[in-house]
Amino acid sequence: MTQVSMTVNGVAASGDVEGRTLLVSFLRDQLELTGTHVGCDTSQCGACVVHVNGEAVKSCTMLALEAEGAEVSTIEGQAAPDGTLNTIQQAFQDHHGLQCGFCTPGMVMSAAALLKENPKPSEAEIRDYLEGNICRCTGYHNIVKAIMAASGQDVSAIAAE
Repeated sequence: MTQVSMTVNGVAASGDVEGRTLLVSFLRDQLELTGTHVGCDTSQCGACVVHVNGEAVKSCTMLALEAEGAEVSTIEGQAAPDGTLNTIQQAFQDHHGLQCGFCTPGMVMSAAALLKENPKPSEAEIRDYLEGNICRCTGYHNIVKAIMAASGQDVSAIAAE
């Protein structure tokens, strides 16, 4: 076992891990931050996306030890301390960008990374960026609308699917 330390959602966190412990497992099992979901264990679904030092990362592909000293943000760190949803979360709620909710944490975290790099993405750019995130419920239409709305753009131009 090796001690790993990082800052998660602005709070210092540490724990003992085996060398093979994935970041997603450390977050869920030791820190009890279960909003980061495990959907595939093969880096295909994107349900486990978190930010590590400001970059979107599929936490099922990163060892906890690789996050030593890093700043990690999870879905739990997106809302305000009083529970008020951030702009992206509110847009997902307002535009029905979720159904079962399983993929939603990864979608929100990916959307945040996209909007950080491209504050006004086109519909095509959003769809391209979300290629690594799988939703089995919504067909992506409302997810795209939510991200467009979160970027402050008019969503009425998005064609219905």
